[in-house]
Amino acid sequence: MRDWLGEAKAKQVYMVLRDRILSGALAFGVKLPIENDLAQGYGVSRVTVRRALGELAREHLIERRPSVGTRVVYRPAPAPAPITADISGVLASLADMGRRTGVKLIAFDYVPATGSVAQALAVGPDQLLQRSVRVRAFDQVPFSYLTTHVPEDVAVTFSKQELATRPLLELLERAGVKIGHARQRISAGLATPDVARALDVRTGSPLIELVRVVCDRSGRAVEHLHALYRPDRYAFEMDLVRSGAGAKTWSPVMRRAGRRSDASAAIVL
Repeated sequence: MRDWLGEAKAKQVYMVLRDRILSGALAFGVKLPIENDLAQGYGVSRVTVRRALGELAREHLIERRPSVGTRVVYRPAPAPAPITADISGVLASLADMGRRTGVKLIAFDYVPATGSVAQALAVGPDQLLQRSVRVRAFDQVPFSYLTTHVPEDVAVTFSKQELATRPLLELLERAGVKIGHARQRISAGLATPDVARALDVRTGSPLIELVRVVCDRSGRAVEHLHALYRPDRYAFEMDLVRSGAGAKTWSPVMRRAGRRSDASAAIVL
């Protein structure tokens, strides 16, 4: 029992120090306090601290040298500007993103409609849905894990090969679908092992989670999307204008055509 508790405490110290190093709070070259001081600061034993430092050293985040001490050797690469998407012009943003990014199709099949997806698409359990899983990348760095479901009668108009090379929105429009509107929900999620491998992040890493249902002009739902985004590589932004009686509220406004997104002003949700 004591060893289990020691391992758990060492893991906690390791996670705190690792987070401070990766976030830049402990920058490259910074010398860490001696083991006694760290043990006192975290309320643990020196053995526990030594275990945590050993794990950080194995990940090449710190360097431990006798008679010299422990210093941070992790040097982060320059952070690339995140891709941004305009929430107020979501469908236009989707088409533009499809042209600017690369995609890898990792799953494609037809499955019975079930659960929340069937409910969102307003179809019965006897209907088949085309299910695909794609990973999008920008500059060869993955940033999104996309799972889509499309009703069979629409999906049969395009092939697996086409879905692997063209944006789904374009394929829907080619099939004669007249896109009317979309509704979406944005929240937070965690990376499962499969998603973590695809996005090159650690299992359990925080991700932006989005669920979107695209409808045609008659109101029929033609696509269900469940998307997971790396927050360091993707952000949502919108332009706001004061509105309402006495201009006391904020309302989104559409982007002007041709305007480029300013990544530094992105609002990460």
